[in-house]
Amino acid sequence: MSLSDNTYKYLFYAILFVVLSQLFFAVETLSISYKEALNVFVNNSLLSLITKASIYFFGQNDFALRVPFLIFYLLSVILMYNYTEDFFKNEKDRFISIVIFMVLPGLLSAALLVNSAIIVTFLTIFYLYYLKIFKKHCYLLLILFLFVDNSFSILFLALFFNALKEDDKKVIFITVTLFIISMLFYGFDTGGKPRGFLVDTFGIYASIFSPLLFIYFFYAIYRDGVKGNRDIVWFISATSLAFSLLFSFRQRIYIEDFAPFVVIYLPYMIRNFFHSLRVRLPQFRKRHYYITWATLLLLFINVMLTIYNKPLYLVLENPRKHFAYKYDIAKEVASILKANNINEIESDEKELLLRLKFYGIKKGHKYFVSTRKQYYYDLEIPIEYFDKTVATLYIIKN
Repeated sequence: MSLSDNTYKYLFYAILFVVLSQLFFAVETLSISYKEALNVFVNNSLLSLITKASIYFFGQNDFALRVPFLIFYLLSVILMYNYTEDFFKNEKDRFISIVIFMVLPGLLSAALLVNSAIIVTFLTIFYLYYLKIFKKHCYLLLILFLFVDNSFSILFLALFFNALKEDDKKVIFITVTLFIISMLFYGFDTGGKPRGFLVDTFGIYASIFSPLLFIYFFYAIYRDGVKGNRDIVWFISATSLAFSLLFSFRQRIYIEDFAPFVVIYLPYMIRNFFHSLRVRLPQFRKRHYYITWATLLLLFINVMLTIYNKPLYLVLENPRKHFAYKYDIAKEVASILKANNINEIESDEKELLLRLKFYGIKKGHKYFVSTRKQYYYDLEIPIEYFDKTVATLYIIKN
């Protein structure tokens, strides 16, 4: 029995509510990282302005730090849901596509962390939605993007390639101009000793999508390119993927510059998959079903590890190898210090000092604090998750 379109719509909003509630739970489990602290106390970028504005209105806490990016995540999902209206043959396919999109590990991570990726994702979908509704490019938006983030140079380049195919001279001129200006303003770092990070980049993409989903993404991009199904979204995703892999031959890339333009291809992947499934007779669909369930299982595991990753400390010999370690312990350290009436410290860990500043621990000379092993100390306090010591705090009274 198939569900009505309205039923799928209600299910979509119900699942979105559940996902958002879990993300808000995850906010409470994270500590501010060093790079995030730089955006709060040192930098003057767009991220800094957004974060500082949120802190001004909501106070200096983890919720205020991350809520702007949760809002951009919410808007991105709703906008993608609207963008894919009339994109699929039936509402069930659209529902499956948007649910997978909203739980992509890379998108969930971008929603939780202070970074530009979720902003770029939202603005890119917004641009595509504008193009779909009004059937024309919004040049004012493109100019605005120039001042938002350096990664939009990829978008300018992709729009240029698409305009070449369509022989749109106006778009060719504008996108080339914006791309050149973007390169003059930002550029891409190509310095340093050449080193290959191609395998690393594939690994990061696999973590953004989940492994099997990324393999299918790679196949879908290739298949649509060979078959000539190259619309503007294909050019955006293919250009981003190609340049990220190309740069990886020489250096480690900032995946935040490329991932937002890659994840927007997900609806095309899902549509291709359902088409490939339905052209086969039922008795020849078993392999597709097996692959689907394996893909969904891996995706589910990745989602769980994205939100509930602290139990991984139980199986890691070295806690610092945990992928989220740089977003842990600072909040616990601040709580321990406050419980011992210590509000001013000095440390041999400059990054920890800046992180603790967010939680009200100021720089002073009464106490020396470190998570590095000390020859002598007044207090030694373990920091534990699930009864597993992940760090040890050493306190010395000066």
